[in-house]
Amino acid sequence: MNLGLKLSKKAPLVLLSSVLFAGLYIPQSTSVVDAKAANLTPTYEVKFMLDDDILNSDLTIQSEVKDAFDLPATAQKIAVEYFDTSDKQLDSEGWNVRFRKKADKDNFEMTYKKRYNIANGNIDAALTLANQQGFDASDTNYEAEVDWGYGKQTLSLSNDKKSKATTSGATLPADSKALSLLVDNLPGKLKKWKDGSSWGEKQLKVSRAYGPVVASKYEGTWNGIDVDVEIWPIRNASGTGTEPVIEISFKTDDYNTAAADRQQLMNYLNQEGWLVPQDSLKTQLVLDRY
Repeated sequence: MNLGLKLSKKAPLVLLSSVLFAGLYIPQSTSVVDAKAANLTPTYEVKFMLDDDILNSDLTIQSEVKDAFDLPATAQKIAVEYFDTSDKQLDSEGWNVRFRKKADKDNFEMTYKKRYNIANGNIDAALTLANQQGFDASDTNYEAEVDWGYGKQTLSLSNDKKSKATTSGATLPADSKALSLLVDNLPGKLKKWKDGSSWGEKQLKVSRAYGPVVASKYEGTWNGIDVDVEIWPIRNASGTGTEPVIEISFKTDDYNTAAADRQQLMNYLNQEGWLVPQDSLKTQLVLDRY
């Protein structure tokens, strides 16, 4: 895999431990917040990138890896695209707007996501900043999740909407139709971002599609943990073809479980030579290359 930064698949275990424990976050039972309501309570999604050596020539997963993670023979297909202005004004404010269609579902899925960087493992600080900007425990429209990669943590606040699909399989509607649905379902927080009025709506109305990408998703298990493996064939940097971005992930509600299982999975992937020691870049690559 060549994403502009080629690193060795093998990483010393001492590095793995330092990545895990640097800035270790210890959840607090109580928190004093200078805001109207309590902070959101996040769930956790651990994500690692896998080397494309695990794929066959047709971009299916090799049997050894399928067996290791108890993956099915065939994948679920998901068509994905993002919308932003040509100069990516939404992304510059930490917002991503995603539109997708799963092959086995009869609805379109729209996600409006606000991201906050987590510095030095201080999850509480990111949650408090989000609270001060209007995302608190009283708002049930947004789900808080800590995305925990190889060396970086990000707080993601997602508002999900659905609309009856007018296409079948992993097929997206025309860009104009998708954008119309996204504008119609625009949450108030994004609509009023920056100016308290209609900044977000104005930006979205003049946005264009980035993508699409038709991803393959496999659902499996490893050591009693439910895991997902996704393959995204994303346009390469030269624009002459695509390159696969492969990600394995799992979710949990508990920080300590996320930390312990993350270390075990990281060590296993490194031992097998499947780990790419860098953070997953799927969304950013789509925004940069389409």
